[in-house]
Amino acid sequence: MSFLNKVVLITGASSGIGAAAAVEFAKVGAKVAIVGRNVEKLHKVSELCIKNGSKPLVINADLGNDEECKKIIDLVIKEFGKLDVLVNNAGFLHYGSILEGNILEGYDKTMRINVRAHVHMTSLAAPYLVKSKGNIINISSVAATSTTSLKGRTPYFVSKAALNHFTRCCAKELASDGVRVNTISPGPVKTDFFDNSGLDDIDIDSFAGMMPLKRVSESVEVADMIIFLASDRAVGITGSEFVVDNGYLLRV
Repeated sequence: MSFLNKVVLITGASSGIGAAAAVEFAKVGAKVAIVGRNVEKLHKVSELCIKNGSKPLVINADLGNDEECKKIIDLVIKEFGKLDVLVNNAGFLHYGSILEGNILEGYDKTMRINVRAHVHMTSLAAPYLVKSKGNIINISSVAATSTTSLKGRTPYFVSKAALNHFTRCCAKELASDGVRVNTISPGPVKTDFFDNSGLDDIDIDSFAGMMPLKRVSESVEVADMIIFLASDRAVGITGSEFVVDNGYLLRV
């Protein structure tokens, strides 16, 4: 697959799935813009992109800030003149429990990034994607479907379910303009997601024994699916959810 002259914007690209996607898109010739809050990590990803393709546009921004979301799109269009693919990958987990009384705190903080920011980025990017007949990939989670290990994570699970339905609504609205919108729902993946959410006591490798395939995914496996859905090989796919979970949902 070739993405020569295609412009790809990836949020949450300083590590994990977003970082892997940036590198893989660079390998196939895309012009990549990477967004994140950790400047040091972003520059490390930039170095990997350079080694594998070309130098990306590095954007340090907080998706929870409306003005910074607008700045992201403005910078991409100023640099590249167009946008072909938007990968809404940024994600956040904040505990919230109904009985402990902190459910609204967790809900507001989680929904702000996991749903509202993606809705906002989509609305800002859509006019340019209509022009390019581009597409959007939203990175969700099997948490949208499963309630396994739910304790304290209700806000996160609800946010991913909302993102899945937003994908379907968005796909229907934009289909007549030639823009495709799809979701990828990973199971456990080897990233620093939990560390970034302040949950450094969770060992991701410990999930392997719970999976029917007895493994957890590497970030590049999800990145490969992102590239497929963004490519012309998926020209007939929109409003769909693709699960990369090593059989996780078979346990539910």
